[in-house]
Amino acid sequence: MSKTWYPVIDYSKCVECGACVARCPRGVYDTTKAPTPVVKNPELCADHGHGCGNNCPVGAITYLGEDTGWTPSRGEQSGNELCCSCGCETGSQKKIVVDYLYLDLETCNRCIGTDSVLDEVMMILTPALSIAGFEVEYRKIEMKTAEIAGHYKFLSSPTIRVNGQDICQSVAENSCGCCSDISGTDVSCRVFEYNGETYEVPPKEMLAESILNAVFGENETGCSCGEYQLPENLQEFYQGKQDKSGCSCGGNCC
Repeated sequence: MSKTWYPVIDYSKCVECGACVARCPRGVYDTTKAPTPVVKNPELCADHGHGCGNNCPVGAITYLGEDTGWTPSRGEQSGNELCCSCGCETGSQKKIVVDYLYLDLETCNRCIGTDSVLDEVMMILTPALSIAGFEVEYRKIEMKTAEIAGHYKFLSSPTIRVNGQDICQSVAENSCGCCSDISGTDVSCRVFEYNGETYEVPPKEMLAESILNAVFGENETGCSCGEYQLPENLQEFYQGKQDKSGCSCGGNCC
């Protein structure tokens, strides 16, 4: 360990995705500030380790004391490599990354409700999968700006992915009053279809079954690689949110 080696954040580039905070196993970052990366314990950083810098999707992390010639890789990893920015991994099959991508956890009932159900399911599945030899990583990532949504190839809120695979077979939506209020526009958000019924908040049985299907190869949705364009519905959400806030920076500061 070295006090002369630790990450330095370029906040002019940082999009506050929270990946560095979530993936740091050493407690370098202040988790109470997440998803904003704040270095709290620089002395805990592994000397000449580049883990969080390799994970950063926008190359916003450098290191004090860097003398190896390493440069920010904009999320390109070695080992468990990402095949694209959607989050799907081509590395170890024993690594399971569950991503919860959402628009709002303050007022949106379906984002909040789905978050609560998913937490309950993960509390049950994680120990069982760990016993089976899987390493499980559970991440919550706010689609705070159109730039972040574009990076993650976000299609609808909320979205749950397992190693980059959307656990839903298709995108189905209906009008969401909560997100419409946030943006001042008519916004549609995801609904979940299960056993012939439609839910704005998915039942835990559906999430458990879908996650296990994705892990053990029965889910044929595939990853979200390929051409991507931010859906018009989300474009209107971010534009409306920006207009309501009176922000002139393009939505990157708020």
